[in-house]
Amino acid sequence: MGKSKTTKFKRPQFNSVGLPVNAVKEADAEEEELGEDGCPAAELLEKLQSPSADVREFACASISRVVQQSQTIPGFLQRDAVRRLGPMLLDSSLLVRETAAGALRNLSACGGQEVCEDMVKHDVMTPLTALLREVRLRHDAMYYSFSTIHVSLILCPLSESSSQALSVFNKSGLLDVVVQCLERHPHNVELAISAAHCLHTVTEDNPELLCSLNTAVLGALENVLLSSQPGMAHNLLRTLAAGTLWNMKGSLPAARQAQTVNAVVATLSQCLDLDAGMLIPELRQAEEVRHRNAPAATHTEEPAAAELEEMDEEGEAPKQRRNGKAMKVDNDFSDLLPRGKEELREATALLTAQQTSLEIIVNMCCSDDPSDDEWEEESSSDESDLGPDGLCDGLSNLMSPLCLSAEVQGALINHSIPEKVLKKTEFPRNEAMDVCHQNPSWRGLIKKMQRVQSRALTGLHSILSTMDAESLGGASALQQAAQHLSTLVFGAADEEFLEAVISAMRSLLQMIASKNIPQCMTPQQMMSLSEAATRCDVVSVRVNAVAILGITGSTLAKEKGTAETLQMIGNALLQVATRDANLVVNGEALDALFDVFADGDEAETAAKNIHLLPALKALQPVFKAKIRKEGRGKYSPQQLCVLDNIKVNLRRFIGYLEKVKALSVTS
Repeated sequence: MGKSKTTKFKRPQFNSVGLPVNAVKEADAEEEELGEDGCPAAELLEKLQSPSADVREFACASISRVVQQSQTIPGFLQRDAVRRLGPMLLDSSLLVRETAAGALRNLSACGGQEVCEDMVKHDVMTPLTALLREVRLRHDAMYYSFSTIHVSLILCPLSESSSQALSVFNKSGLLDVVVQCLERHPHNVELAISAAHCLHTVTEDNPELLCSLNTAVLGALENVLLSSQPGMAHNLLRTLAAGTLWNMKGSLPAARQAQTVNAVVATLSQCLDLDAGMLIPELRQAEEVRHRNAPAATHTEEPAAAELEEMDEEGEAPKQRRNGKAMKVDNDFSDLLPRGKEELREATALLTAQQTSLEIIVNMCCSDDPSDDEWEEESSSDESDLGPDGLCDGLSNLMSPLCLSAEVQGALINHSIPEKVLKKTEFPRNEAMDVCHQNPSWRGLIKKMQRVQSRALTGLHSILSTMDAESLGGASALQQAAQHLSTLVFGAADEEFLEAVISAMRSLLQMIASKNIPQCMTPQQMMSLSEAATRCDVVSVRVNAVAILGITGSTLAKEKGTAETLQMIGNALLQVATRDANLVVNGEALDALFDVFADGDEAETAAKNIHLLPALKALQPVFKAKIRKEGRGKYSPQQLCVLDNIKVNLRRFIGYLEKVKALSVTS
């Protein structure tokens, strides 16, 4: 169905400063009282009304821990938790404010879009806005710091999920407060990182805010971008500033756009230069040295910290303790790391920065999707609009290659971004993986390293979709990249990784085929890859798998002695077109068949041997009926447009095969 579009990353949720260690420990101490089943919402929410600040703090900390299990969230929402927690942000006790902010942050981060919208509906923005306005009137650095960090933690998921929250942010003058926090980066990097996360979120797809940006905001971001403080926290801060400046690119003065884009790409390049596989073992060793040299009293706190950060065997998610049992939590909460874990914080900041850098690169290579109206306009199945050669003009318009401006493409190439992104697609070093496996506190980094690799694969897919072969190093470089990706495909650990690697593989093989560069994978390897992928539950993986078969088959059809392999590919595609439950996958398989059997003696022989013509004739009415019955409501306007075009192409391709058959009979 043509070249696939790249995926645009929304601002990811982030890690920053979380709950204080004493509040977390107190929440742990109460876990036995919460019981094995049932939601403790009623009891904890009642404690929020206690005259004792210690009890209120304790209740907020407990709520913060409990709502990390997303199944408990409805119980809290049904008991009006947001209206009861909101006033705690303005409590007379600073510790209550802090733990209440942590509880609201976890509620928004774990609950997803629906919960965020519900929180806004229940007026959580009023106390948030009031707190930040109060902060603006005070000069107490400690108060300023803790308040704004924790409010930013809540604002990010809310603003990302709720347009109403974003509107309140735009109209409440909160931008100035966040920028003031960012400007404190030389003295308080944690505060600045929290502000930078917030800015990175609220400036994405927010034209109302972008219209109000001024030179002070731009200057603050550029000062961060040009700063040179060492350490991974500052590296993360510069990366977030780069992402915010990219979001603002349309609002920049024309004279500064090229310079700013170059500075943004330079920052991303420097971040990707860092070798996490080497740095993580070094940081872990530094932690061990610090512990050996620390006073004996310091060691007494380590067991509690280790227990808090206990991970599961795969290191996929932090666990809570309840009655001595470990329970997996839905989300990653490495921001709960207690003080005393400086090296682990550094490693976490490094991986977060690299993941964010790769996501920004994806977005730089991704044009905005057209509106639904535009798709509707393109989706007409009026055959008078179709070209005479049997290919729909609509398809070429919808799936045309994405374009980069000369400034962006030049900056990406000048800073060797394609090579650096490809390097990040490699599996994490064994040394780093071993270090993380050996220490419970560090196991969560395994998933983060794997996520960086997946984001790099998505970044490679985006780059391949927007640049030409020469810009990427020519035939030799593309073949080496294909060989590398082929080793990754068969080592896919999960669906997210498989989705990323097979998307990159499709883009790369399409480019190789378009340049008539010899393929580096055997047809048997391609069949194994596609057979494994077509059994995956993720639709996009199945779509890309059959597309890869189409690319391979269309290339082989130009060579002599390939009819037997084409038969194997054709049978596989027919099975998918007939049996897959998803219409988009059916359509992609048909489109691949059109490519494979469009021309050539080998393709003609193979088509005859697998009885392609009668098979497609039998499939045609079934495919049309499925579009009519399932299409509207179940598939997007974009998908329907492509399916309509494939339906027409199927009729024309059957006509083509009938002509070929007639000619072979007469000859």
